[in-house]
Amino acid sequence: MAAEAAPFVKIGGLADVAGALPAALRALSEEDAGGVKLDVRLVLPLHMVIRTEAATLRPIASFAVKRSGVDIGAQVYEMSSGDMPVYFIAGEPITTSASVYSANAALDGEKYTFFSLAALEMTKHLDWEPDIIHANDWHTALTAYALQIEQWNGKMQDTKALLTVHNLPFLGPDLTGRLAAYGLPLSQTDLPEWAHAQPLPLGLWASKKNVAVSPTYAEEMLTKKLGAGLENYLTIHKDKLMGIVNGIDAESFNPETDKAIPARFSAETLKERSWNKAALQQLAGLEIDSTIPIFGIVSRMTDQKGIDLALSAISRLKRKNWQAVILGTGDPTIEKQAKRLEKLFPDRVKVEIRYDEGFARKIYAGSDIFLMPSRYEPCGLSQMIAMRYGCIPITRATGGLKDTIKHGETGFLFEKEDAKALLKSMRETLEAYENNDHWQSLQRNAMAQDFSWKNSAKQYADLYKSL
Repeated sequence: MAAEAAPFVKIGGLADVAGALPAALRALSEEDAGGVKLDVRLVLPLHMVIRTEAATLRPIASFAVKRSGVDIGAQVYEMSSGDMPVYFIAGEPITTSASVYSANAALDGEKYTFFSLAALEMTKHLDWEPDIIHANDWHTALTAYALQIEQWNGKMQDTKALLTVHNLPFLGPDLTGRLAAYGLPLSQTDLPEWAHAQPLPLGLWASKKNVAVSPTYAEEMLTKKLGAGLENYLTIHKDKLMGIVNGIDAESFNPETDKAIPARFSAETLKERSWNKAALQQLAGLEIDSTIPIFGIVSRMTDQKGIDLALSAISRLKRKNWQAVILGTGDPTIEKQAKRLEKLFPDRVKVEIRYDEGFARKIYAGSDIFLMPSRYEPCGLSQMIAMRYGCIPITRATGGLKDTIKHGETGFLFEKEDAKALLKSMRETLEAYENNDHWQSLQRNAMAQDFSWKNSAKQYADLYKSL
């Protein structure tokens, strides 16, 4: 269950995970899945923005969800994605908000409370009873809580719930009024009092297992800095917390077949990669010179991503021969800082304030060094994509970045959350870049890493079986 999943609807990284993991699970052999055949199905809200798919949807169930004693109609539609059934749930609370996520917390609270309860009710109207309900983030976390209440009433005893946390601080709105309206009693929990009616904490409490999107982030969630106020609760219940790193679409992000880049290449044909570098320099209006190292950034421009640290560090590299290509959008203040850097170094820096997947792939394939100085990063996908394309990442040693990069072998890590520490790591990386044989060894190491979804899917399959 998720709020979004590619290719049906995509706002952020959750869509990539919810779109790829179910298919990867279904593709596992029985041997890889621990001796069982997984029948995985995806459930999404029928957001207004995906109504264009309506012609391919088959109505399969209709029922009511009670709200303040009044029946609210829910409709379930089905379509197939490959061989996987995908269910879309419609109803007035979902269609009231035209967007996937609203700036109005009350609207989102209503939409996802209804969706979570309707999805649980849906299972009773199918000729199919799930062993596992796998919720993602706060939007679907209430399903685990509602399942717990069902089980207290002697129903659905064989179904287990687990919750994957993609970004802990997003706990969801206070649902005190919504829970009462939908007939969900507030249980006696050991959650902090302020969290007793927020969906993500309730889901954490009710689930049999909590999964962070990397082992290091699971540890960081137990700290005051990154625990979002739940660190003491999570520490007490750390026996049900684990981390599984997300994967990337290794078929799509493949430099040997990617049609979005000018020249295809592999770890064995790294010389061909130089054509992508030249093309990127030309596209960015920078000097075309294969010896000049290019720093690449593809990111949301937010405080979490540490882009301000990168901009500050780049500006201090005045004595080095370098170039930088930056792509992203987000905080207007950080966007302006990036544009100021471009004005300061017009012959070295190119900044594009937009979302552009095609240009992003050209940066991965053409730049030499990828900067990702996140203040925290639950998992991160960009560093894995960069390595796939032979672009060596420099990141903070946090969350999934620490779990996916081997310092000095596939990339470079720095500890302190400041521009000075990043600058030191950038200088260390530039020294490595000057030794061509050593640099190509780093590139080959990075490109040899297996970040496919199959590894993550096998870990989830083991977890399902253990439950």
